[in-house]
Amino acid sequence: MLTKRIIPCLDIKEGRTVKGVNFIQLRDAGDPVELAKIYSDEGADELVFLDITATVDKRKTLVELVTKVAKAINIPFTVGGGISTVEDVKVLLNAGADKISINSAAVKNPGIINEMAREFGSQCIVVAIDTRNVDGIDFVHTHGGRTPTLLVTQKWAQEVCDRGAGEILLTSMDHDGTKSGFANEITAEISAMLSIPVIASGGAGNMADFKDVFTFGKADAALAASIFHFKEIPIPELKKYLDKEGLPIRSQ
Repeated sequence: MLTKRIIPCLDIKEGRTVKGVNFIQLRDAGDPVELAKIYSDEGADELVFLDITATVDKRKTLVELVTKVAKAINIPFTVGGGISTVEDVKVLLNAGADKISINSAAVKNPGIINEMAREFGSQCIVVAIDTRNVDGIDFVHTHGGRTPTLLVTQKWAQEVCDRGAGEILLTSMDHDGTKSGFANEITAEISAMLSIPVIASGGAGNMADFKDVFTFGKADAALAASIFHFKEIPIPELKKYLDKEGLPIRSQ
């Protein structure tokens, strides 16, 4: 059985790590390079770096910061925010990223997923899906969660997989920052539908939440931010707990 991955997420705004609740009320959480090194040293399996206002502000991800983070760590590193072309991907991979994550650009032009997968290989392409439940239906949102679409999340996830994405990063906007647990129901539904890994994001509050998303949610990886940034759950302790609970976890 493949090991379950623990992935800290660095949400970046103006060069600093930030964290909010339901995608708003952002507060400072520290220097991204320092945090990245700490997580790498503590045994995180991967790292995700999202420039959360890049698409909204029409900026490109901060390549210089990507280079610094890549030099500070020795674990796989995914970068997202404002990526919309094959050239953008090339620049970021050259700067030290192992994978890139796209969201708004994929919704606007789904064919870009095919192009990027052909050019760089599916293993490099993560499609982020920000989902919110509206009157019982799960809809995709773009531009850092600010813009609702008419895309039903489950259908979009299937299309993304069919177009060649290597992974899906599924963030529940309803659960984001609430510490009330991951959105296990939709995570399990999408994991069961697809042949590619699903990273669950949004809602981690305690160690049991990770166990639940790996068992009930059938996630391949779990991503969290504030509980790691503010030292509420140390990664080594989380891994020991999950190992004791019988989940396949990569040791330190």
